[in-house]
Amino acid sequence: MPKPQFILEAFRFSYQALQANRVRTLLTALGLLIGNASVILVVTISITSRDLILDKIRGIGSNLVSAYYDAGTQDATKADADYVKLADVEAVRQQLGPRLVAASAVINSTDRMVVDGREQDVRVIGTDEFYAQVRNLQLVGGRFFDPSDVELRQKVAMLDNKLAATLFGGADKGLGQVIKIHGLQFTIVGIFRERTSTFGQSELGDNGASLIPFTVQRYFEAVERVDPMYLQVRVAEDVPAVTQAVAGILAARHRPGARYTVQNLTSILETASTIATVLTIVLMLVSAIALLISGIGIMNIMLVTVTERTREIGLRMSLGASRQAVLLQFLLEAVLISVGGGLLGILAGISIPLAANLAQDEVKIPISALSIAVAFGVSFVVGVLFGLLPANRAARLNPTEALRYE
Repeated sequence: MPKPQFILEAFRFSYQALQANRVRTLLTALGLLIGNASVILVVTISITSRDLILDKIRGIGSNLVSAYYDAGTQDATKADADYVKLADVEAVRQQLGPRLVAASAVINSTDRMVVDGREQDVRVIGTDEFYAQVRNLQLVGGRFFDPSDVELRQKVAMLDNKLAATLFGGADKGLGQVIKIHGLQFTIVGIFRERTSTFGQSELGDNGASLIPFTVQRYFEAVERVDPMYLQVRVAEDVPAVTQAVAGILAARHRPGARYTVQNLTSILETASTIATVLTIVLMLVSAIALLISGIGIMNIMLVTVTERTREIGLRMSLGASRQAVLLQFLLEAVLISVGGGLLGILAGISIPLAANLAQDEVKIPISALSIAVAFGVSFVVGVLFGLLPANRAARLNPTEALRYE
């Protein structure tokens, strides 16, 4: 095993040789700089995008399960009897109560309102005090429904911030205003918004909606129809089991053959996570190719360096330098180039996310310590692997022939 003094001497010779050719050294290290920076940035972008996508999906509703009747081609008479009813929602609450945070019913309808100076259809949603919780709504102003609003059939309403802004010129101006829904006067007690946009794909729609207690809404509907029923499960791991349990409860309470769609966000979350993983692997492969090309570049430059310094190697050997000393010197030169470029690449890869975090507060961009460790380790391995051939060639030179080399 080489002595520490022997290694320090080889390190000194290697450093002096690299100092003598600074431009070449920097250009050779540039490939590792770009490769390592890309590795860190790829991992950072992948983690950030994955977390952002998953947070957006979770933001629609924490541990959300939804259920509704799938009418298919059934005739109206059968469909009327098979719709999910308020009694079904209550049955789910009673049977699955300890496993749920809340369960809520949604009764959809529309009504004509004067919007932007003309009449148009506006979504009216009959629901209860649990809706805001299971749908993860954010209060802009006022308050959400409370149990007494539902129980006493109070004529109170909540407006989506988009609808409030359209009707009153600003979300903050809608509180306390009176609007007509189904010919009755309702007092606006709260303004809300979706915490995470569903891009118009939920019952709230793209142009906003109004909420009223379902105990009031049900009197304006010819058929009682809950579409959908929402549940927030207490524990994330229990979501699949609760999904199956809800399907079983609905099947038991309705005629055989009635079909119900009971779904959750688990499959969407898994799909998004899988896509993010595949994207990460592809980008990592691209970065690995960049590092491989950089390693080949280091090997080529070192082979040229050995050829250029053949006389120097012969002189060192004739003065007593061992083949091991020559091999170690050229191997250390390759490692210094690789690790030096790698460290600069790590600094570049870290500085960009840090600058982005300082420039904005909306998205927190994490820096993976694992990616830094991997980048440094790969730099060292690239230097050793691709520096071994040139170093070995230098150590095998014949001193006599090396001294005569022109």
